[in-house]
Amino acid sequence: MSAPDPFDTRNPPTPAPGSPLRPLPKLIFASRWLQLPLYLGLIVAQAVYVVHFLVELLHLVEAAFGSKEALQSLITSIGYKTAAPVGTLNETVIMLVVLALIDVVMISNLLIMVIVGGYETFVSRMDLEGHRDQPEWLSHVNASVLKVKLATAIIGISSIHLLKTFINAENYTDKVLIAQTVIHITFLLSAIAIAYTDKLMTGNAAKGH
Repeated sequence: MSAPDPFDTRNPPTPAPGSPLRPLPKLIFASRWLQLPLYLGLIVAQAVYVVHFLVELLHLVEAAFGSKEALQSLITSIGYKTAAPVGTLNETVIMLVVLALIDVVMISNLLIMVIVGGYETFVSRMDLEGHRDQPEWLSHVNASVLKVKLATAIIGISSIHLLKTFINAENYTDKVLIAQTVIHITFLLSAIAIAYTDKLMTGNAAKGH
């Protein structure tokens, strides 16, 4: 058997298992841990969202029981305006508040995907294989899958914002309504392009093997 050609790019030599990295590659590889404070910061941001969600939910419950202060706080937070003063909790206010709460939940889901998927993909393994609470999508996550899922989540969040805008359309100009619609369509087309590109790359990789 002839010795492997070191200049053969089709079959590059592989390092011996367990061989230590040289100092510079080791430093570069260890630099991935610089992302750790970023993911920890996102966890703090998620905690802030949880507090905001609970506060808005408490105001909604209090307004349902007749609290004027809680009702006014809700109206201010959702940006609802009407010619007639709002004295009681009505269907439009409830719908806008619920959509705002759903928006918080969807952003929280997006944060979870970025924190868990990003850490697993770019920093270190979490060794969740076999864990009963392992997310289904995490078992096959990679950079491409993560991009598609993030794009899909952003479309969902944009849809909620667009729905809130149209429900409260009298408080927005036509320019704002058209701009938000165009932005949402742009997100949708971008997600389709990302998914199509990922499909092409996956197909080419499969053909290469």
